[in-house]
Amino acid sequence: MPTPPTLLVLATYFKGERFMLQAHARGARVYLLTVEKLLGEKWPREALTDVFALSHRNKLEETVRAVSYLARSIKFDSIVPMDDFDVETAAALREHFRLPGMGDSGARFFRDKLAMRQCAKESGVRVPEFTGVFHHDDVRRFTARVPPPWMNKPRSQAGATGITKVTSEEQLWRLVDQQGDAQSFHLLEQYLPGDVFHVDSLVVGGKVVFALAHRCGAPPFDVAHGGGIFSTVTLDRDSEQAVRLRESNEQVIGALGLQYGAAHTEFILGRHDQEFYFLESGARVGGAHIAECIEAASGINPWGEWANLEVDRDNYRLPSVNKDYAGLVISLSKHERPDWSAYQDPEIVYRAPEANHAGLIVKSSDRGRIEALVADYKERFARDFTAVLPAAKELEH
Repeated sequence: MPTPPTLLVLATYFKGERFMLQAHARGARVYLLTVEKLLGEKWPREALTDVFALSHRNKLEETVRAVSYLARSIKFDSIVPMDDFDVETAAALREHFRLPGMGDSGARFFRDKLAMRQCAKESGVRVPEFTGVFHHDDVRRFTARVPPPWMNKPRSQAGATGITKVTSEEQLWRLVDQQGDAQSFHLLEQYLPGDVFHVDSLVVGGKVVFALAHRCGAPPFDVAHGGGIFSTVTLDRDSEQAVRLRESNEQVIGALGLQYGAAHTEFILGRHDQEFYFLESGARVGGAHIAECIEAASGINPWGEWANLEVDRDNYRLPSVNKDYAGLVISLSKHERPDWSAYQDPEIVYRAPEANHAGLIVKSSDRGRIEALVADYKERFARDFTAVLPAAKELEH
């Protein structure tokens, strides 16, 4: 086995602890670069050689200068982002220090919703109709061809953040006018009603070596903008939907060019034609405890396996995969610490630890049992726990 690497982990949100612990356990020296306001979080400091913090989410040049200063005495072998917002920064740092991994151009396909849609469409992946908000006559041709409603989406935000559902041309042009010089940083997309699914993957040498498909209860957009409960349940692995999703996921990953790491990719099943349409993909582990849900169903924790992959890419082997099923139910809670005394089913394997969150993961070899528990918990959560806050405070997906 080669000498364990020295990793610089970027985290502008509190996440990725499992990655850091596993990388440390494999012998890597792990350095964390975060932001000052997160220094008090429960980072696994026993696994970290050192922790550095910027005063806030700095401009890229300032971050490059800060890491360059650290590099005078620390020779980093790899730079790993923990969140969508860190992907571009990690890519720019790799370019600057000439380190292996995804560079600026590759990162664009996982951060820019317009770029990823164009790339996917050119590769034959089915996507909702869309247009960039550049030339206004192109926008008018789009609205004449594609009936409302439409989704106005920031090109570089994560998940449902900043998305506006537009129901008329009058509303659209008012919104575009309000966006002013920032309008080109948005895209306009056909609104497709339907169920949302996600496929979470591990990729080695450009090949998907692990993929697990789940169906969301309510679309993340509806949860983020209307409040409520996020849920997801593992699909029957042999079902037609799961097979189609895995095939579409491989097509997307191949088109976007991910070579190594974790990916979280979302699709929508169009209600009008029962076809899957690609929504977006992140070169990261899914948020909102999706990683723990995947681990419950399969025995594979994406954070831990990503760490194994970073430590020794050449010799990576995926562990054996379990064939159980899992379900996740989570929402913001009106109580700082939820009272779980009425939730004692033996299938419960995980309780979300964050304050003011109510979250459970259930596991069983019987998928029907999981579906029933998730449906029951969603009703009970709405009564017992769920709080609604503005979109900026919502759960991250």
